[in-house]
Amino acid sequence: MTAPTPPPQALPEIDELTRPYWEAAAEGRLLVRRCRGCHRAHHYPREFCPFCWATDVVWETASGRATLYTWSVVHRNDLPPFSLRLPYIAAVVDLAEGPRMMTEIVECDAASLRVSMPLEATFRRTAPDLALPVFRPSRGTGAAAA
Repeated sequence: MTAPTPPPQALPEIDELTRPYWEAAAEGRLLVRRCRGCHRAHHYPREFCPFCWATDVVWETASGRATLYTWSVVHRNDLPPFSLRLPYIAAVVDLAEGPRMMTEIVECDAASLRVSMPLEATFRRTAPDLALPVFRPSRGTGAAAA
């Protein structure tokens, strides 16, 4: 008898716009987009600024620092790969650079979470050349790679 094949991992669709973001994440760096017109940072990656609609936006390495805005402990999700990690903490964080980002909190018990608690980026390796940014309670300054 052969072991059952695990369900396929849900992977992001990488295109020319998002390729720098995913390449940086694979190296343990978090990127955001910044508008050269109004100087505001935004996330998720877009070809234009969602604030002033300018198209002069560039990639910028983020500090990896964030604060917790809100979260929910997910106990049921039938979709892979989430079903393999139950329960997990889905969260929204405020990046130090300004944007709000959906993510997952790791290396932390849900009971110890608090609004505005300091967090830092870390990266979950999902394939040899792909990593997803997630966040954990801050251990100091800057981002860390897992």
